[in-house]
Amino acid sequence: MKVDRAALEAHPLPSVKADSDKESKGRILIIAGSRDVPGAALLTATAAMRAGAGQLRIATVDSVAISLGVQMPEAMVVGLADDGKGGFATAAVESIVEQAGEVDAVVAGPGVRRSEACAAIATALIEGRAALVLDVAFLKTLRPSAHDRHTAPVLLPDADELASLLDCDKEAVGSDPVGCGLRAARTYRSVVLVKGPPSRVVCPSGDVWTQEAGTPGLGVSGSGDVLAGIVGGLLARGAEPLNALLWGVSLHSEAGAVLAKKVGPVGFLARQIAEEIPGLLPR
Repeated sequence: MKVDRAALEAHPLPSVKADSDKESKGRILIIAGSRDVPGAALLTATAAMRAGAGQLRIATVDSVAISLGVQMPEAMVVGLADDGKGGFATAAVESIVEQAGEVDAVVAGPGVRRSEACAAIATALIEGRAALVLDVAFLKTLRPSAHDRHTAPVLLPDADELASLLDCDKEAVGSDPVGCGLRAARTYRSVVLVKGPPSRVVCPSGDVWTQEAGTPGLGVSGSGDVLAGIVGGLLARGAEPLNALLWGVSLHSEAGAVLAKKVGPVGFLARQIAEEIPGLLPR
């Protein structure tokens, strides 16, 4: 199956009512950034708001929290203990769990430096109630569990991260991306994006949707952070995980196509992708 108009119509997003307020659009927590890559949190958070989330919180390391709060005045920014290398310390876990318990959706991973805390954070988020997107550092530490969540997690691995999830070689993912995606979806009871090109959305049921290769300009630093934010923003609004991921990859691709016409096929920045999303959302 293709990620096309028919697929999107069959997996609709929640409608936005004329009298809706910030509460009705959902609360989202972005767990992102590190001392070395603070901008990942900004990219992800901006994309989540551009996708229509109503209230925003960001959890990041202490060393970048103040500057991030100034750059993203729409957010409540929580600065957490640093492990000395720029990642989260184990002392941050309790606060992250507390913050995640107060929101509707969580995006965790963009720009996060791997640390001893990552495994505990990932496990706690899986066991939580909020709709969940996991990316980058948390995929490297995620372990299979018998979770019984009311909403399936959304996993956004690249080939290396998918290989880590399956404890296999990266070459195995390259030779059978769909099969590996299906294994991950079933092992982690998740909706999985196997990044391409082409990219595939894979469900535990065995259903697979293919997003054909988009403009080459989307292959740029920070683009994946924006995608994670879009998906998280749609989850915060109440979209089902599969619906949020299908719409997320489509909106991301469409935004790239728009920028390719405005700017050129390459050379636009990841921060520009999110700016196109509001105009592409269904009315």
